[in-house]
Amino acid sequence: MEQEQRRANKLIDETSPYLLQHAHNPVEWYPWGDEAFERARAEDKPVIVSIGYSACHWCHVMEHESFEDERVAEIMNRHFINVKVDMEERPDVDQIYMNFVQLTTGRGGWPMNVFVTPEKLPFFGGTYFPPSPRYGMISWPQLLESIAEAWRERRDELMGSAYEVLGSLRRMSVVELSTGGIDETLTENAFGRFVRTFDPREGGWGGAPKFPAAMSMEFLLRYWKRTGNDNALTMVKHTAEKMARGGIYDQLGGGFHRYSVDAVWLVPHFEKMLYDNAQLIRIYLHLYQITKEEFFRTIAVETLEYVRREMTGPEGGFYSTQDADSEGEEGKFFVWSPEEIAEILGEDAGKKFCAIYDVTDHGNFEGHNILNRNGSAVEKIESVGVDQETLDAWRSQLFEAREKRIKPNRDEKVLTAWNGLMLAAFAEAAAVLGNEEYLATARANAEFLLRELVVSNDEGTGKLGSLPSSQASSRVLRTWKDGRAKLNGYIEDYANFADGLIELFQVSGEERYLEEARRLADAMITEFWDEENGGFFFTSNDHEELIVRNKDLYDNATPSGNSVAADVLLKLAKLLGDERYERFGLTVLRLGAGMMRQHPSGFGRALATAEFYLGHVKEVVIAGPKGNGLERELWSEYRPFKVAAIAGDGESNLDLLKGRTPVDGKAAAYVCEGFVCKRPVTEPDELRELLDEKN
Repeated sequence: MEQEQRRANKLIDETSPYLLQHAHNPVEWYPWGDEAFERARAEDKPVIVSIGYSACHWCHVMEHESFEDERVAEIMNRHFINVKVDMEERPDVDQIYMNFVQLTTGRGGWPMNVFVTPEKLPFFGGTYFPPSPRYGMISWPQLLESIAEAWRERRDELMGSAYEVLGSLRRMSVVELSTGGIDETLTENAFGRFVRTFDPREGGWGGAPKFPAAMSMEFLLRYWKRTGNDNALTMVKHTAEKMARGGIYDQLGGGFHRYSVDAVWLVPHFEKMLYDNAQLIRIYLHLYQITKEEFFRTIAVETLEYVRREMTGPEGGFYSTQDADSEGEEGKFFVWSPEEIAEILGEDAGKKFCAIYDVTDHGNFEGHNILNRNGSAVEKIESVGVDQETLDAWRSQLFEAREKRIKPNRDEKVLTAWNGLMLAAFAEAAAVLGNEEYLATARANAEFLLRELVVSNDEGTGKLGSLPSSQASSRVLRTWKDGRAKLNGYIEDYANFADGLIELFQVSGEERYLEEARRLADAMITEFWDEENGGFFFTSNDHEELIVRNKDLYDNATPSGNSVAADVLLKLAKLLGDERYERFGLTVLRLGAGMMRQHPSGFGRALATAEFYLGHVKEVVIAGPKGNGLERELWSEYRPFKVAAIAGDGESNLDLLKGRTPVDGKAAAYVCEGFVCKRPVTEPDELRELLDEKN
């Protein structure tokens, strides 16, 4: 212990689990910050910026192979200043250097290792480097010596390259307003592209590796709802079934792994990410609303319960990730042998379970077995004579046995953006499933975030003429762990949290959540809006100055802040009756319209937001006691083209709720669309007719 303390580097005081994993490396790591770059300038050394995240398998591999090696560390410490970055905490830094690596090498990923000048200009970078030459790759020590020599002998050449690339990075960050509008041709084009790339046998789009494309699936569901094109629903339903029966889904504990390395959803990259599960929960909820099939409800519930059990802190925040590795092996926690199953269930039950879940002596993953129910295993349930109750009991037994294994590490930092995604999932689940526990989870999360990660900013700036100077807005922090909140929030933090609050307002009827969402939206406009070209910058006006100020429009593993911001603003325009918000939201969509036409698979959330704009959005107010029949009817079907509010007993500041009261002592629903309101109704059948009619 004394030796470890003596060797601790500058990461020892950080809260990020990823940074703390490297705090006792012999490498003299610094966190990203002025201290490292000031030392680099003083000693005239280049800087290694090494970026990863705690659940990244190859990040662990490179740490063990190179960063824990005394000889390698000596080279790094002698020639470089070394900076470790958690990409989940600092996506702004990650974006810039990822763009550089992709621009110069044609590929990207993590771990990412970039060599930069003391002025933060990148001049060489890549991803994983082995400790010795193999697979045609230069070794990390060889690369270090080569870069150090080039810095000494060919500095002018490196600097020329750095400034040239800087120009390219700055040009990449400029997005001009598209000439195309937001109309049906935009989403028709996207639908056609999804049809052409769909895998009709295994579901999903494209080949291996396959990612759970939740945002694209939501777009297709909205497209189906608006157009009635059943092919859109078929693609989503088939994909969701294949994923939930495959190895990408944890058949015992619930929840989805990051992606499948193959095209059949069998072998996952075993890490579990909060953001994947948040978005997929809502897809399965929506499929349950549409089909009424218990299968989709079960997957949603099992995933919700996984998050409550494994990924929720006592304070109400949701944790970020679970590792792929345990005991130094990827997937070890999740795989089985027939002998292990027989030992727990007994010989006869074990054989039946193995037949259903594709468990064999030779295995389906490196000699072991990933439980799955794809292929013929689906039909084997009936052939082996097992009912669902018995199967569930067997799964519970195996789950309890698995709980005794050494679990993968968990990254317990709380990220505002990812929490906003899960907040929305729990809030909607509470309404769709009529589950008060889920509502309590959502409310606890919202209160935690508001208490720990939001600070009031009472100095309105009045920019764009959009916000009165007396109007307070809110400032958001990015991350929280062990009682410490820190780092400026990014546009995705503001937007996702606001979206979750809007969903919670629609379900709970508590107006303070809508008010907080409005404050966040006003702060987005004040602090992030690009007054010259439109759209939201990734960082706020008072953020640390980096070499490029990016404007991210692509929906990648998580939705872009711009896509979610547009969605939030369009909803607020309807809920608050304020057209300013719609103007901002539409400007964002128009900014990305050209790219949406070219690469629809990279704009799933933006396309889903475009569908909301194109749909006949109804404003629904229900006045009456909570849990009434009208409220249940509202959430009984998939109705993405609505905003909803529940009128309480007291006075409301919300124009949408004024004058909305029960009728003759009965709960009443008020439905408006396009500045026209229908007469209030008191029966669920009447409300269904109003909600489902098309103009």
